[in-house]
Amino acid sequence: MNNTREVEVVVIGAGQAGLAGAYHLRRSGFEPDRDFVVLDHSPAPGGAWQFRWPSLTYGKVHGMHALPGMELTDADPARPSAEVIGAYFDRYERAFGLRVRRPVDVRAVREGPGGRLLVETSDGVWSARALINATGTWDRPFWPRYPGQETFRGRQLHTAQYPGPEEFTGQRVVVVGGGASGTQHLLEIASHAAATTWVTRRPPVFREGPFDEGAGRAAVALVEERVRQGLPPRSVVSVTGLPLNDAIRQGIEDGVLDRQPMFDRISPTGVDWNDGRHADADVILWATGFRAAIDHLAPLRLRSPGGGIRMEGTHAASDPRIHLVGYGPSASTIGANRAGRAAVRDIRRLLEREPAAA
Repeated sequence: MNNTREVEVVVIGAGQAGLAGAYHLRRSGFEPDRDFVVLDHSPAPGGAWQFRWPSLTYGKVHGMHALPGMELTDADPARPSAEVIGAYFDRYERAFGLRVRRPVDVRAVREGPGGRLLVETSDGVWSARALINATGTWDRPFWPRYPGQETFRGRQLHTAQYPGPEEFTGQRVVVVGGGASGTQHLLEIASHAAATTWVTRRPPVFREGPFDEGAGRAAVALVEERVRQGLPPRSVVSVTGLPLNDAIRQGIEDGVLDRQPMFDRISPTGVDWNDGRHADADVILWATGFRAAIDHLAPLRLRSPGGGIRMEGTHAASDPRIHLVGYGPSASTIGANRAGRAAVRDIRRLLEREPAAA
């Protein structure tokens, strides 16, 4: 452990949640590289946004909330969101001197001596008294398994690999998933593909009218209750429904958003239902969401019997040193900001209550 570097707090991830946590640490008097360090495995600023497909322009982004202390102004809605938000995060990191270290892969977080945590990375080991985990979900795309999947002769890909609509020109595409990504993919692909089929496990819920603050709080409360019980979190979007905007209405009218129930098996040439129906496919696009990227926390044994990490506020119920920001109810841009502030407040109290060992 001779090469172990000591700080008070390690922040893992430099997306919205990690940068919000780092901002509030700095504002509370913690110095970057002396009192805390931000580790990010991405090659550049921008969090998961830098990996979004080029056709996802900033104008199509739903509910992007500014980072604390710096507004995102004069953004061109026609520019790719990866460029707009990547540049914004870069300005933000430099403006507040957050000194994000990248690319650094965090491999494991373990119990260390003296009540400290050991964060093992591709750039050595860090010892910390508290941790803000802000690793999001992008690195853990969820691929459902269906009978016959391995026999399919076409291409299967996930939203995380989506290249944009042009690549599907002249192909028959099955899109799986009833969230925002699935509907966006369909609306883009339809004019290029030979045919599209939309399948979801549950009928999609379209939301009309404004989504006010009260409705937002109610949606977040539903997700919060799951993590309080130690269940794996569902996304906030999964309980808010899909906004019934002009593009969605047009997609329904044109028959593009004609939802079919989930198929029962996959065949070499497409997908099959038990009632005898078959849809030919050259491509199956799985817009089936993501799971929390928290495998590096496994040595701490934080998972509950329900499969998730039971939470109290922003910290693991079983370990107040471990804060998960951007997890469960804070997995939105505004939620991440608030959770970053709450996590830093609790960390300050924890460190003041338990002074560092001499």
